[in-house]
Amino acid sequence: MSLLEVEEIYSGYSKEMDILKGISLAVSENQMVSIIGPNGAGKSTILKAIFGVLEVRQGEIFFSGESIVNSSPAELLRQGLCFIPQGKNVFPLMTVSENLELGTFTRSNEDCFEENIRQVYEMFPILEEKKNDRASTLSGGQLQMMEMGRAMLLSPRLVLIDEPSLGLAPNLAKGVFEKIETLKAEGTTILIVEQNADRSLQMSDYAYVIEAGENKYKGDAEEIRTDEEIKRSYLGG
Repeated sequence: MSLLEVEEIYSGYSKEMDILKGISLAVSENQMVSIIGPNGAGKSTILKAIFGVLEVRQGEIFFSGESIVNSSPAELLRQGLCFIPQGKNVFPLMTVSENLELGTFTRSNEDCFEENIRQVYEMFPILEEKKNDRASTLSGGQLQMMEMGRAMLLSPRLVLIDEPSLGLAPNLAKGVFEKIETLKAEGTTILIVEQNADRSLQMSDYAYVIEAGENKYKGDAEEIRTDEEIKRSYLGG
């Protein structure tokens, strides 16, 4: 059984128009899965529908075998499902340390908190260096790392990541991708939407190609990345 199963879901930003028209996908434990496709295809909408940000009007979503369709984000966090949305989702006047601690509001057990913080700082040394600085002073890449660190404090079973390199200079994006690869190497299960499709596919085990809110292709990530028709249509080559 897959850790996450999405079965023919319909969802969108208004009741009059569905962006997703029967999307299905699955993510197995310890996998990294990419969702790629043209702008406006509905990639980010899939993550928002899974995480309860958007209403699913038809279809089912199962997490660890249990239905989670239209569950609240707070409940999903408690179940081990975490979402890192695109953009800057931080409290700019709070310190890095305070922002990280706020990410643990759903935790019921604080016994391992100090150990978890230490692990986050080991993975993201720049966050420890700047832990007393306001979040507003961080670069785009550092902010993205802080959001990933905040997610890791919840010990998630599955992380949804939406466009982690959006707006970042190439050197900063490179650092973010390296950290995502580290998360994967440590056993974190990841479902990612990323504008740099080629780089995302290089990191992933499996991939889905979405077009106009519908499944177009699916398969091994490297096979998707090197398929000539897919390269011409979706990877700029």
